[in-house]
Amino acid sequence: MDRRSLIGGNWKMHLDAESAAALASDVAAAAAGITGAVDLAVFPPHPYLQCVFKAAGGHLLVGGQDVSDQPEGAFTGQVSAAMLADCGCQLTLVGHSERRHGLGETGPVLAQKSRQALRCGLRVLLCVGETLEDREAGRARDVVLEQLRGGLEGVSTEAISRVDLAYEPVWAIGTGRTAGPQEAQEMHAVLRSDIEARYDARSAARMRILYGGSVKPSNAADLMACEDVDGALVGGASLQADSFVEIARAAARPEQP
Repeated sequence: MDRRSLIGGNWKMHLDAESAAALASDVAAAAAGITGAVDLAVFPPHPYLQCVFKAAGGHLLVGGQDVSDQPEGAFTGQVSAAMLADCGCQLTLVGHSERRHGLGETGPVLAQKSRQALRCGLRVLLCVGETLEDREAGRARDVVLEQLRGGLEGVSTEAISRVDLAYEPVWAIGTGRTAGPQEAQEMHAVLRSDIEARYDARSAARMRILYGGSVKPSNAADLMACEDVDGALVGGASLQADSFVEIARAAARPEQP
């Protein structure tokens, strides 16, 4: 089954309102010249969601960097899935390593976040990835599958069609190190196989699995050439429109008739 590529730009805690809107506008304008099938998404800081959505003019997907595991209530500082949707978001990250490893978010919490987002009509981009210690100890595959299963607990076969994955080895995020194409392909194939075993072949074939971890224009084409790599979740390189769009061009696939 042919899958439309997805390139996501995680802006993390960068920019201000003016520069965020300008970046979204520049990316949207440059993306219009891409030939091929690829979706572009940006994940700005929560305070800038509405101005980015307006600046994108419908040419980019806009997503939250995180979402609450609760629908509403006395949860100071949290942002609900309904609030994200109300700001124009079409999707949200769940389980990024900076929350999973940095803030200690656990599988049950992340699964609840996934379910809340899906209930509100958002797509979920679930992030998984091992640390360097895990990889060197030979635990990478087991750790990543445990994260996958934990983050999707209670997600139905119907809802899984609105979930994408991002494999982000923690040791490659912001370090300049990148998993080679073979390493990325091997882990992406493991993830797709597990989705097929837990859901069905159609769900596995439809699911987009992105690679994240120091993706830049110089290595994007080799990564995107892998059979099971369906795009990228980009960090630093997404803060410059030219580099982000160049990565998107590398991921664009032939349009299907």
